[in-house]
Amino acid sequence: MGAFLEKPMTSKHNEHGEGNGLRFGVGSMQGWRCEMEDAYHAKTGLGDSLEDWNYFAVFDGHAGDNVAKHCAANLLQRIITTTEFGNNDITKGIHTGFLQLDEAMRNLPELASGMDKSGTTAVCAFISSQHLYIANCGDSRAVLCQNAQPIFTTQDHKPILPGEKERIQNAGGSVMVQRVNGSLAVSRALGDYDYKKVANLGQCEQLVSPEPEIFCRDREPADEFLVLACDGVWDVMSNEELCQFVHNRLEVSDNLVDVANQVIDTCLHKGSRDNMSIIIIAFPGAPPVSEEAQKREEALDQHLRNRIEQILGEMASIEFGALLKELSREDIPDLPPGGGLHAKCSYVSKVFKELHPKLAETCEMGNY
Repeated sequence: MGAFLEKPMTSKHNEHGEGNGLRFGVGSMQGWRCEMEDAYHAKTGLGDSLEDWNYFAVFDGHAGDNVAKHCAANLLQRIITTTEFGNNDITKGIHTGFLQLDEAMRNLPELASGMDKSGTTAVCAFISSQHLYIANCGDSRAVLCQNAQPIFTTQDHKPILPGEKERIQNAGGSVMVQRVNGSLAVSRALGDYDYKKVANLGQCEQLVSPEPEIFCRDREPADEFLVLACDGVWDVMSNEELCQFVHNRLEVSDNLVDVANQVIDTCLHKGSRDNMSIIIIAFPGAPPVSEEAQKREEALDQHLRNRIEQILGEMASIEFGALLKELSREDIPDLPPGGGLHAKCSYVSKVFKELHPKLAETCEMGNY
């Protein structure tokens, strides 16, 4: 879980789509981790009587990717086939689906044998024409934005939360260095059966609980976008920063995959060392592309190019990291809010490689 590569894997896995008045874009990247353990599922139109429903989910695996992949492939079906969901008790159906899937996975051969000890966080959203249902289990997070500001967010399930800590201690465990028994950084997850072995306690009373926290909201015309992302994003970007950044980027481009990738690249340059996956779901109220915003972006790019040329003219042998530090000292106008210069590292790298190809290898990372 703690191993890192010598340099990050920056290739992306992307997906996009639209339906029922929504658009979505997915970005997923391995980053510094030795393995890619994230998974996701995105679908507009769930078929038959649920054709006007939509489902999005992000799963952040740990100790392997098996449980995350299984949940990505099976959680939706588990939920929508529950009796409760069929009876239009959506919240109860989501709750039952999570618990049923967690119990069923125990019987998968590799998990039942103990050979595979993986687990996963989960955050998912069901969106109908009128309502938004969000469920989270662990520290992947959902944030709903209006007017570039977060108006709703899920709470990360961390062992230090009073209610979570009490459950862990009641199950005979402890919280050390902010982890369950000094090891697991989340207090709720699917899988992780080594932490679900107390025979006289219920499924949701174990050291690690599979119980989701579920929220229901009426959709509002002011809703701009919903973001689902794993903690590799939230480790380095606050809810407010992400909302401001995505809002700003949507004014420059309506390509949600491009915006998702910019989020991931920005978080990488901000210092995230984890796998990163994000789904951006744009509502009809999302900000439209603005010609004025595009002109500001063009002017920013030109300003950066001019400064890079000037700095390279003054210091011909400067490496990329030193170039970024030099730029970071300057008051550069119209940098993307929530991202700052980190959001332009990829562009700075592109220009640097173009003007200084002999030092291109120093562009592997843009931390400064």
